[in-house]
Amino acid sequence: MAIYHFSGTVISRSQGRSAVACAAYRSAEKLHDEKYDREHDYTHKQDVSSTEILLPENAPAWMADREKLWNAVESHEKRKDAQLAREFNFALPRELTLEQNIALAKDFVKEAFVRKGMVADFCIHNDKQHDGQFHPHAHVMLTMREVTQDGFGQKVRAWNDKAMLLNWREEWAEVANKHLALHGHDLRIDHRTLGEQGIALEPQHKIGATVARDRLVRMEDHQRIARENGDKLLADPSVALNAITRQQSTFTHQDIARFVHRHTVDAEQFSLVYEKVKSHESLVRLGIDEKDRERFTTNEMLSLESKMMERAVNLSKSDSHVVSDTHQEKALSQKSLTVEQKTAFDHLVGGGDLKCVVGFAGTGKSYLLGAAKDAWEKEGYAVHGVTLSGIAAENLEGSSGIDSRTFASRCYYWDKGEQLLTKKDVLVVDEAGMLSSRQMARLMEEASRGGAKVVLVGDPQQLQAIEAGAAFRAIAEQVHYVELTDIRRQSEKWQQDATKELATGKTTDAINRYDQHFHVHDFETKAVAKVALTEVWNDARLSNTDKTQIMLAYNRDDVLELNQIARGLRHKQGELGKDVLFQTERGERAFAERDRVYFLKNDKSLGVMNGTLGTIEAIKDGAITVRLDGDGRTNVDRRVTVTMERYNQLDYGYAATIHKAQGVTVDRSYVLASKYLDAHSTYVAMSRHRESADLFYGRDVFLNKDDLVKTLSRERTKDVTLDYLNSRDRRQEPVTRVMDEIKPLTRDEERLMRQAKLKEFTEATKAKRGIDLDRSVDSLSGTKQRPDLSEFKRQFEAKNPERASALRSEVMPEHEKKALSLVNEFKRLEAIVDKGGRTSRMAQDHLEKLADKISRQKDVMQYVREHHAPMEKQIDKQAREFQRDRGLELER
Repeated sequence: MAIYHFSGTVISRSQGRSAVACAAYRSAEKLHDEKYDREHDYTHKQDVSSTEILLPENAPAWMADREKLWNAVESHEKRKDAQLAREFNFALPRELTLEQNIALAKDFVKEAFVRKGMVADFCIHNDKQHDGQFHPHAHVMLTMREVTQDGFGQKVRAWNDKAMLLNWREEWAEVANKHLALHGHDLRIDHRTLGEQGIALEPQHKIGATVARDRLVRMEDHQRIARENGDKLLADPSVALNAITRQQSTFTHQDIARFVHRHTVDAEQFSLVYEKVKSHESLVRLGIDEKDRERFTTNEMLSLESKMMERAVNLSKSDSHVVSDTHQEKALSQKSLTVEQKTAFDHLVGGGDLKCVVGFAGTGKSYLLGAAKDAWEKEGYAVHGVTLSGIAAENLEGSSGIDSRTFASRCYYWDKGEQLLTKKDVLVVDEAGMLSSRQMARLMEEASRGGAKVVLVGDPQQLQAIEAGAAFRAIAEQVHYVELTDIRRQSEKWQQDATKELATGKTTDAINRYDQHFHVHDFETKAVAKVALTEVWNDARLSNTDKTQIMLAYNRDDVLELNQIARGLRHKQGELGKDVLFQTERGERAFAERDRVYFLKNDKSLGVMNGTLGTIEAIKDGAITVRLDGDGRTNVDRRVTVTMERYNQLDYGYAATIHKAQGVTVDRSYVLASKYLDAHSTYVAMSRHRESADLFYGRDVFLNKDDLVKTLSRERTKDVTLDYLNSRDRRQEPVTRVMDEIKPLTRDEERLMRQAKLKEFTEATKAKRGIDLDRSVDSLSGTKQRPDLSEFKRQFEAKNPERASALRSEVMPEHEKKALSLVNEFKRLEAIVDKGGRTSRMAQDHLEKLADKISRQKDVMQYVREHHAPMEKQIDKQAREFQRDRGLELER
């Protein structure tokens, strides 16, 4: 985990500070302070790597002069306690080069501050710390008044909102993670506190360049916390492994080193902690990944995912919960299913306690589930829906009729021993791909305990789980599942084809298809793109009042700006009442009668969920009355009244984040492209519509359409520990590799195994050097006569297959370990391709790429010839396919 630090402060005269002096120090320049008629000369500073002033569009050119800018600020502020500037500083990733960090900082500053109208003076420092490590970080000084052609106008109070600071903190993490991914680094930073992440460590302070006394105090505090954290990790290294596996099922030695470096005080403590974590008994080596890095996991994570899979496979083998032909026919008589949906229906209502449906977006999954629900209920089963978010639960209930709640709500009652599952229950999990391994494991555990049936519905290509693991994909690959590929949501054939391309990872083809039909729009800047997007949205809204539509963006800041532009258009047309200011959870908001609003938090007493939409009917005496949208089943002509003291989780309802929109269906959608999008979020954003979807972007964000497509096509699929085990073996029997279940060896077995390993070493040495070491072996082993170990070897491997495998791995040369890992990965991908279905297309692409890689490594191919001879032809065939496809791409 990379270092996260982001802090802000206000530079004020009441602190005895000068904006000119601060700017001179941060830029290492000599500036004249007109107010105090003195020079601030910091040209001797050696740690400033880059400086730049970024101006909003309407700023006069003279503001690009640092001395003129901050003297103008000082001159404009008259009060002796005036606030002069806002300052942020944030740590930059050491993994990036200077040029990459400059691009990262500039990207964030422009997006977060400049486009809101602030002048940003940002400087990058790279000072050497007391531990000898360089510490790249950025200082950003921001103006606090609106900028006009004549200079400065009124102060913008909205920039002081605490909610805005929280948004900036989150946005910094998003931008930094995007740049780390773009440059091939498999790590991320997290804006949440350690407590919020469930990590039992104390946060450490950043040592800034403050006055000497403050610096000394802060450094002492930093060192104390760092040493205490290091001591905690020394005492219990599992804390580090637990923190890492909260967000990823597998990891590398580099991931461990980054985490330990962040939580130790010096090189000596780092070495002690790193070695202890790296050699911890719970660490399990999995194999080599596609980038030739060794990947590891923990016993806890391996056990969790293995037990999850074992339970899933056992549930799938059950023959219970069969729906009779009579009840099936009655349920089908009320629905009109396609041939594909009928096949899926038969699969769901047949015997078995685990069923999986992998369906493209818009294939009628909810309609199918409605038919299955009727059949199950006619058979006497109680059907329950589970989703990750409140709005998804509301959508599932509205579209299928299945009583639905969030996963967190289900767990709340299960933890209390209430509403436990029984053999009479069917649990339908929608958008299952968003569940982490820990969440999925809990579902499998509860269903197995009570004998309930579980139905997993989703698409592994859509948004990934936020926490560790890709549980749905892993389970779908192991048990029988049905696919829904007939797109029914989009009305136009070419749009259906585009959705299929998005679902199968062909994002480039899909975006090109939309571009060919004039649904991709580029503008000079992102700001202009936002205005154009809302204008198109508004025109369509006014001319088609019976149509539903939504504006989508990746992060909250963009969503807020789209909402504000939309409200401005409605105000101009006289559609909204008088604005009334309210202090919401996300900051100050002006609401008016007839405003569209989102509810952002589940509240059972109000009957609303996170994502519920409504229209404000009245505002009176600090209370807001909202008429909730009807969905045909719930919230029909229903009103709720809220006050900010009782419920302040309200926001505008014209635009939404892409994460909030997964599971939503509208007639028309309008999508704002950003650098944060990848193939998964693009798929969700561009498949919410029935009639049309339009994509808008600014050329200040993307250089051209090729740059846009490259960004939107990035794959960020998560992995699980089971990906690195032998898939062919796992298909026949459930994985049961749990380290604490391995029986310990007896003393005689340990002695004989040592002799066996010594014998193997001896034979290898004789072959290499041509010498006889038998006598030496006898004396070392302490025996007069060497025993025949072949029978013991056979019995030992039969009784302890995993321990034997681990011991073989210990004596295996590194190049053979690497080769074996690549061979196992080839077998895994072959098995997925042989099985066919939803994930086979992507697996085939990876298989060809891996074969090409293997064929180019002589030592690996030699290992294949010696130990896996039949595979040589298959590898050669797949490698030729890869080279042929690459040749065709180069020709195009």
